[in-house]
Amino acid sequence: MKIASVESFIVHAPIPRFVADSFNTATTWGLPGVIVRTKDGVEGWGYTSTLSFGDRAIKSIIDDIYTPLLIGENPMDTQRLWEKLYWSDSHWVGRSGIAHMAIAAVDIALWDLKCKLLGQPLYKLIGGHKPGAIKSYNTDGGWLNFGVPRLVDEMQALLEQGYVGVKMKIGGPDPRVDVARVGAVRKALGDNVDLMIDVNQKWDRTTALGWAPRFEEFAPGWLEEPLDPDDVEGHALLAKATRIPIALGEHVYTRTQFREFIGRAGIGYAQVDCTRVAGITEWLAVAEIALAHHVPVVPHHADMMRVHQHLGAGHAASPMIECIPWLQELFQEPADIRNGVFNVPDTPGASTTFDRPMFEKHRVA
Repeated sequence: MKIASVESFIVHAPIPRFVADSFNTATTWGLPGVIVRTKDGVEGWGYTSTLSFGDRAIKSIIDDIYTPLLIGENPMDTQRLWEKLYWSDSHWVGRSGIAHMAIAAVDIALWDLKCKLLGQPLYKLIGGHKPGAIKSYNTDGGWLNFGVPRLVDEMQALLEQGYVGVKMKIGGPDPRVDVARVGAVRKALGDNVDLMIDVNQKWDRTTALGWAPRFEEFAPGWLEEPLDPDDVEGHALLAKATRIPIALGEHVYTRTQFREFIGRAGIGYAQVDCTRVAGITEWLAVAEIALAHHVPVVPHHADMMRVHQHLGAGHAASPMIECIPWLQELFQEPADIRNGVFNVPDTPGASTTFDRPMFEKHRVA
């Protein structure tokens, strides 16, 4: 079995509504990716995820560097091909960020293809730890641009849908306002709801060390991305200064970085994202590191929960995944979410195959 062709693409799809956190605003989701085909016409689909910036750079790396390395290769050799791409010419100019995200797109496509060739869903191929289901928490009611009344209304609506955990954004200009917002939401939702809070990297060490303990009375499930995502020492200091577990990972790009955070920084949750680390192959490596340290893996949602539903159901390290239920109409099999639980399909593959009419409608390159 050989790879006959590699077709890169960029999809730009409008998200359902304007949202903001302390770092980003978004109206369009970018999905630069790749279709890997065998000579028999079997396709593997993979992509990474952006806010529609940098997509052409990712596509260029796939076209110019990775495609020539893949033609004629056996798509079943996912680990060997990962190493081949990682140690290619892109290693000189980018061992994380854009180059890593380009590998992620290819690696996800290779795993999707591998699963299809073997006739298995991804979650079973990586271990089948859970019986085709994984619970989730929902972030889509907690955006920073929502006032408190809207926050409460949207989160209560999510609880009515069956979610037992919700997340809200903090990290605004005045931490006092953040404390008041979290307090108001906790009071409205009650004590039996898992409420997570997310700073999106906006605090410096002084702010984090001074203000994190003030949120403890609201019993957050975790404090997410409080600091610069490269500051291992700062996260270690913060973990000792607060009883709130620290979560991070959506901007951590390599297994080595995760090893440092898990081993030295005392983080409570690893939010490794297969579209940011170099695909499923590296996600599995991080999950094994986390499992060995008894740290749960709760992946960030940038894949639109397509791959992560499989990884969460398949691997012992992951008790749940994040849900922001956007853009499911782009895919051949929309996510089956009932009572806050993803019911993972048994269809062979990684659930990354696009719906062709929607793909062509939103494809820009």
